Amino acid sequence: MKGNILILNENPEARAHLKKLCSQVATVHLSSDFKTAGAVLKSQNINVLIADYSLASYLSLNALLNETISIVVTGFEEKKVKEIANKWPFSRYVDYHIILSGERNDRAFLRIINKAAEHSLLKMEAEDLQIYLKQTNIMIQDTYSDIKEIEKAINDSIVRELEKRIELRERHIRFKNEKQRLEEILKNIYMANDFISLLDIVYDIKDILQASSISLYILDEDEPLGKHLKPIIWDDVFLLHPDISKHTVSIDEQDFAAFVARHHQEINVTALSGDQRMSKRYLEHFMPPLRSMMCLPIMHDNEVTGAIEVYNKILPRDSSLEGFTREDQQIMRTLSEHISLAITKLNLIQYDALTGLLRPDPFFKSVIHKLEYQKKRRGERESYAMVMGDVDWFKNYNDRNGHEAGNKLLRELANVLKSSTRDQDLICRYGGEEFLFFLTGLKNLEEACLFTERIKRNIEEHYFEFQEFQPRNNLTMSFGITYFTMGRFDSLESITQNDLKTIINEANMALAKAKGKGEIEIITDKNRVCVFYGKATDDQEEVIRPYRKNLAKERRKSERYYASTTLLYKDNGAHNVAQTINLSLVGVKISSESKLSPEKTLDLIIVLKNKACHFKGDVVYSEKVGENFALYYSGLKFLDISPENETILKEYFSALSLIDRSSLSPKKLINLLYP
Repeated sequence: MKGNILILNENPEARAHLKKLCSQVATVHLSSDFKTAGAVLKSQNINVLIADYSLASYLSLNALLNETISIVVTGFEEKKVKEIANKWPFSRYVDYHIILSGERNDRAFLRIINKAAEHSLLKMEAEDLQIYLKQTNIMIQDTYSDIKEIEKAINDSIVRELEKRIELRERHIRFKNEKQRLEEILKNIYMANDFISLLDIVYDIKDILQASSISLYILDEDEPLGKHLKPIIWDDVFLLHPDISKHTVSIDEQDFAAFVARHHQEINVTALSGDQRMSKRYLEHFMPPLRSMMCLPIMHDNEVTGAIEVYNKILPRDSSLEGFTREDQQIMRTLSEHISLAITKLNLIQYDALTGLLRPDPFFKSVIHKLEYQKKRRGERESYAMVMGDVDWFKNYNDRNGHEAGNKLLRELANVLKSSTRDQDLICRYGGEEFLFFLTGLKNLEEACLFTERIKRNIEEHYFEFQEFQPRNNLTMSFGITYFTMGRFDSLESITQNDLKTIINEANMALAKAKGKGEIEIITDKNRVCVFYGKATDDQEEVIRPYRKNLAKERRKSERYYASTTLLYKDNGAHNVAQTINLSLVGVKISSESKLSPEKTLDLIIVLKNKACHFKGDVVYSEKVGENFALYYSGLKFLDISPENETILKEYFSALSLIDRSSLSPKKLINLLYP
């Protein structure tokens, strides 16, 4: 150890012996009385005081010692040594040693001295650290005072400079974030594989430009209107076919979007009230009125393919700006170029944005082209049918499940319709939930009706989400047919869209009959095929009658009930889950992910009400739904139904019939079927 030791002892021999031992570990100072000891304590940094018990009383020494000195009391009489040591307060480090002869006793003494010295050194370091901390706090306070004085000394011009730098930093961060968002939008545009994903991107454009709403137009051309802009999105709303015509605008009109398409120019304006291009559709539609607008053409190969508009820039309250900035215009210009590529890729000029089916105008052109081609094949006669189909109770579906679910239904429905028609047939989305078919290569009206019945049945047997909440517990379609040959047209040289619309009107009248329009509507109406047989004359109304033909693959003696519930079946040792399409007292039709082996008996569990009912059933048939679907439809015939299961089935069917005749809420319906 390092340090200083003071030995206070009146006995010279004892002092000499202790000095000899302590010199091995520290510098030793000697004293025989209090006076000499006091002088040494003042002149040296003593760490340990080794005092004989006769001189080691607290009252005698305390005034001479500082707080860091450790005390070791020594002597020959153990009782007196301990008594003196115990009178010192606990705040002082005090130990004792009984002086005995022998090397072992000396080693014990040195251990006591080392321990006492270490304690003293630690206390000294602690005191030094406290002094340092006090000095540091004083320096911190002085520095803080200096900083406050400097802060007060900063003048207004320096403050403005700092604010300017902060603003530049914020603009840099905002620009960086907008750049990342822009890159993300561009990536999504290139990845868009259907119009729904493109719609999401259009709304992202509105957000990045901080616009209140957005519109997207596609340039089209036909005989009545010539070149015109059709809005796919108008004021943030995705339009259905009937609404598109309300906002369609010829490019020759005085109109902002028409001006942009006509002159290939961009518009970024705030003074709108006196502008002649502020057409009626802008004035009547927007509430609150337009304060600012930016409109750009969508170009492809130097040709206009559409236009995009944003309205009413959203600005901070303290902003001095009035509308969209040049930076906004540059962003929109960049995005419109890429949107053009997406529109071209998705071919939105020809196909309906939501379903991917032909749009009406391209459909008409394709029908005319087919008829004109057939006209050139002289000597050959061919029959055709124009069929119009409409989803039954679609408003009920939309109101209950929301427009997003309605759009999803229409997309799935379009896939079923496409898989139900032949390559030679044409199909288009004619309205919101209306579809138009042009069937070719028909032998007679009966074949047209059979083909339409097959389409109707495919829809009827396909499972659509939430269909169990429809009035008949199933999603169905009604159809109207008009049948004709080439002899229908006065002139084979010039078949026009008006000629086709006359035929379409006949199919539409047959559809109205199929849906029970103009009659007292009952639950069994709809989901029918009606045929237009003839025009009205002075003494006769139009002849429109339902077509009745049972195309059921498996014939059941009992009435079918369209109900979607869970069915489990055991096949090849494994349990599988399926969904019922319809049920009767003698059998069930299901949709499953795997094909079932014909003429095989399966163990079945059907969940009815709150019970799992066990049945056995023979597989009558199992076939794939269509090319575009991974599901199979299978018909199962029940074997040996127990009286208990028959009663449960009848009660379940009674509940379904009650629902058909009432307007129960979805919650009540669930409680009725699953109490």
